[in-house]
Amino acid sequence: MNISQQFAANVVNTGFKSLDELTVSRARWRVLDVVGCLIAGANAAGCKAMLTLVKQWGGTPESTVLVHGVKAPAHHAAMMNSLMTRSFDFEPVDAEGENTSSPAHVSGTTVPTALAMAEYQGASGKELITALVLGDDIVCRLGVASGFDFDLGWDNTGTINGFGATAVAGKLLGLDEKQLHNAFGIVLHQLAGTMDGVFDKSMSFKLPIALSARNGIFSAELAKQGFAGVNDPFLGAHGFFHNYCRNYNTQNIVKDLGKRFYADTIHKPWSACRGTHSSIDSALKIARAHEYKPEDIEKIEVHMAPAQLKGFCGQTLEFGETPQVDATFSIRYTVARALFSKEVKPEHMVESAVREPAVNALISKMSLVPSLPPEKGQATEIKVTMKGGEVWTSSTDFPKGHYIKTPNTADELKAKFRNNVAYSQTISAKKAEKALEIILKLEELKDVRELTGLLVK
Repeated sequence: MNISQQFAANVVNTGFKSLDELTVSRARWRVLDVVGCLIAGANAAGCKAMLTLVKQWGGTPESTVLVHGVKAPAHHAAMMNSLMTRSFDFEPVDAEGENTSSPAHVSGTTVPTALAMAEYQGASGKELITALVLGDDIVCRLGVASGFDFDLGWDNTGTINGFGATAVAGKLLGLDEKQLHNAFGIVLHQLAGTMDGVFDKSMSFKLPIALSARNGIFSAELAKQGFAGVNDPFLGAHGFFHNYCRNYNTQNIVKDLGKRFYADTIHKPWSACRGTHSSIDSALKIARAHEYKPEDIEKIEVHMAPAQLKGFCGQTLEFGETPQVDATFSIRYTVARALFSKEVKPEHMVESAVREPAVNALISKMSLVPSLPPEKGQATEIKVTMKGGEVWTSSTDFPKGHYIKTPNTADELKAKFRNNVAYSQTISAKKAEKALEIILKLEELKDVRELTGLLVK
């Protein structure tokens, strides 16, 4: 069997009983984290435009556009929910593999897909978790095997995520092995996404992750109707690896398939690109250890590895059409915000906050220095010089949020969810608490529609 057939067989034949408790627990937290980020991003830049289209398109009311309460075809609802999730770049990240990881944003596609399809099918919490775990596992295996790097040009939220969404949708639709193999061959025709969305700081940076949700559902539904896909979606002459990858290695891609389940490894504590988090952590160590007035800061130096400065988060901060996106992908802004507010949350990414004169005054005092060795890829050192001559320093080797290396506590993840709800001012605190309670016991839920029914204004 080729890789696609092996993936399809594993998805079709793996049930909830095959999942260990850690795998199930991690899935619950990913659902909670994504739902919170979705609520926070419900009215972020660009979401109104997409929602207007979804309403205009109409169609069979299969699933809910969460928060807004609009009923739409499942593929449209999943796309919209994914777009909202991505809005503040706050969702889980980093696809794991065996003793390694790959840059990725898996859950922002797979969780909205699972919620939309589980609602459409009237599925249980166990069925949702199973589909989610299997879809995440495929995305992570593909991501690690792909050898992905940002300079390749493709945004992998628009490539590997499409296969994961297809697996999630196919599992919840009850596809057989042949149908799911065909679905993988169908979604191959729809892979896309450019990293220029991030480098240009355009609101379109969040489209690939959302289009993957839509495309995965479409592909699974079309395959269920008997439509055939290509023979070998992954290693065919013009399959995924040959078309989209430079230095791929599929040697271990199916190792322990059905026995070990990979997923996003990081729950972000700060509302910004992960590439800014080490700098934020270092800045917060200073901000929370000292009492000072921001205007008394004379100079800020952020030391990092050269690759960080060359990346999209190291670019000079210039406000364009969507200042929220400019700030989200800026080490300069997030460090200044951390020193000013001692937090970096969604409310700090709206245009009024991003343009705050006192924060921009700190940016003008900041320099980014590529002084750390290349192997210190995610490390940062910050030096803050005060007008009185005091010098404060701090460093971070690996930023907070990794579920093993630098984990958030359960209370911190719950607080993140509640803060996102409070920021959004859409879902009532009472509904949110009930949803939180359900998600943390998700495998006990008989019908996911009980959960999605709570997640509307």
